[in-house]
Amino acid sequence: MSERCYRCFKPKSACLCGYTKEIDCGIKFVLLMHQKEAKRQRTGTGHIAHISLKNSEILVGFEFQGNHRLRQLLSDPQYFPVMMYPGEGAWTARKEGFKEAIAGRTLLVLILDSTWFCARKLIEHNPFLLDLPRLSFYGDYRSIFTFKHEPRPEYISTVESCYYLIKEMQECGLCDSHANPEPMMDAFKQMIKFQLQAENERILGIRPNSHNYDAKYNKIREIPSFE
Repeated sequence: MSERCYRCFKPKSACLCGYTKEIDCGIKFVLLMHQKEAKRQRTGTGHIAHISLKNSEILVGFEFQGNHRLRQLLSDPQYFPVMMYPGEGAWTARKEGFKEAIAGRTLLVLILDSTWFCARKLIEHNPFLLDLPRLSFYGDYRSIFTFKHEPRPEYISTVESCYYLIKEMQECGLCDSHANPEPMMDAFKQMIKFQLQAENERILGIRPNSHNYDAKYNKIREIPSFE
């Protein structure tokens, strides 16, 4: 097993820490990471978001109802907690009354960090999360995560969710307009390049398969420049 960087949780040969910078946008992000996501971390983007976002936190688990830290955050009067989850009545940065609802508090954004299958399981076992005000995008986005195939085109990764939310909040004057979220996406793009390069090298026999399912990937992939 390759040696890992325990900050970005990627192999040291593909460490992403040098590609990002800390972002202080004035939003408190809390990533609820499924325990399986915490163990896999092959293509997970939660740690990229975490090392990029000042004052963000990752809470790992499956049952969050009794999580002491989460309950502490939700009950803290300095925060306006929201669950990043689509649905009728969900807030967006443009929705009338959103700024008034926040009322000067710091926006506390909870994001499920897992595969879409595991995200559904997290909601099923933590229904209290959907009792929180929901937050969604007003824009329509598509993921650049070419290494993975999501079940629906509008599904985007954790790091993209944080990025687009910051951009929308900045456009509406709801967070620091001087904060630059681009390095977070730069690190994400570099991760995609690393993953595709590694996949191509396995197909060419330059490196061994590291997982049983690697053998099903047998077509050389184009590595995007993102320019």
